[in-house]
Amino acid sequence: GLTLLATTGAWLGRYRGGVAWHSPLQFNIHPLCMVLGMVFLQGDALLVYRVFRHEAKRSTKALHALLHGLALLIALVGIIAVFESHRTKGIPDMYSLHSWCGMAAFVLYLLQWLLGCGFFLLPGTSFSLRSRYKPHHVFFGIALFVLSIIACLLGITEMLLFNIRDSYSLFVPEGVLANTLGVLLVAFGLVVGYVLTRDDWKRPPLAEELALSMDFKTLTEGESPG
Repeated sequence: GLTLLATTGAWLGRYRGGVAWHSPLQFNIHPLCMVLGMVFLQGDALLVYRVFRHEAKRSTKALHALLHGLALLIALVGIIAVFESHRTKGIPDMYSLHSWCGMAAFVLYLLQWLLGCGFFLLPGTSFSLRSRYKPHHVFFGIALFVLSIIACLLGITEMLLFNIRDSYSLFVPEGVLANTLGVLLVAFGLVVGYVLTRDDWKRPPLAEELALSMDFKTLTEGESPG
């Protein structure tokens, strides 16, 4: 993940002139924020329950939501940057496959985060409702992570075709570095997916959490813990 961020910074700094807000370099904030937020931080948030699998669930859940919220804020900055850059340069918005996939990923990610906070952080949600929603939450979390990586790969290709269309096929250094960034995105996604699917790395429920879960179910559903 850190190699992924370093490669993104190297590409934008070495070949695209760096980043700045009120300047022609404002567009470069977009790929930096999207890789940082929608890929790196989102992937880290997905791994929270694996990395801290022996910690208290309340703390782990709060960190999970916090990382996703931070990813959303950073991604929002990236989206604002690209729209302002397009408006300044007179470039049309939302016409490419990259923009469609990227905006879909962001909007669905925001909805996923809001629903997750509503179901799992706010008190009063019934135990049965949480149990029914949890598999969907897990599935869409992984699906949105994959969609985010796909959107980034499309964005890299689109950016290269706009900037080095004539020399891209000649294996110029910028094209090779950007392609390497794409490979790192795929590798990061595969590593996260591997960790998430390993049964021996799943978080085991602590004894006190099982007792609290049964008590919560009894209070909200009127059932006997037995």
